[in-house]
Amino acid sequence: MAIKKQYLKSKPVCKVTFTVPAEEAKKVAVVGDFNNWNPKGSTLKKLKNGTFKGTFDLPTENSYEFRYLVDGSYTNEEAADRYQWNDYAGTENAVLEL
Repeated sequence: MAIKKQYLKSKPVCKVTFTVPAEEAKKVAVVGDFNNWNPKGSTLKKLKNGTFKGTFDLPTENSYEFRYLVDGSYTNEEAADRYQWNDYAGTENAVLEL
């Protein structure tokens, strides 16, 4: 798994690319604070090599809790900036610092 951040000079936005190797998966989405934990509209595209990838424009100077939803199961990003306990989920979420 990987996260790539590309900050834009023209506006306070960061293009964040999420990459998830999940060859056996049928559907992968990224859910978090930035989309109200709704997988609709945040589905990653499956590439020929079996990796799922998607880029999203997120406002800078924020931190976002997020997780991947792989075929209905939640998983964390190994390369997250940090992790934070979430009482509602009863587990740690990955955190993205922009």
